[in-house]
Amino acid sequence: MPTPLDERKKPTAVKIHVKTGAGVDITWADGHSSHYDFAYLREQCPCATCNDERAKKESMAAMNLQTSPLLPMYKPKPKAQAATQVGSYAIQISFNDGHSTGIYSYDYLRTQCPCAECAAAFRSSTA
Repeated sequence: MPTPLDERKKPTAVKIHVKTGAGVDITWADGHSSHYDFAYLREQCPCATCNDERAKKESMAAMNLQTSPLLPMYKPKPKAQAATQVGSYAIQISFNDGHSTGIYSYDYLRTQCPCAECAAAFRSSTA
């Protein structure tokens, strides 16, 4: 039996500001508003490749291995080149670094909302 959808994770308005580079703004069914910078969304990409990369970095950090070079190369800030709605449940963003495989479900976006209120409500071990 499918898990019932949490009403708090349903968007009522979604604005994706690709041209201005401002990011994504979502108003949720419970009245909460979330803003996501494109750089933050690129970091939080939910695709398998990015999840594997994050797991490797966490594993290396747990073993106290250095994960970044002493003199890191300059990387331009990630920007969105395009965004597409995926059905009525997600958005897909193509970034200027060539990455476009992440599909950001609205459920995932609500759990990744950068505000402290959502972090406590959706990312705690009791959520």
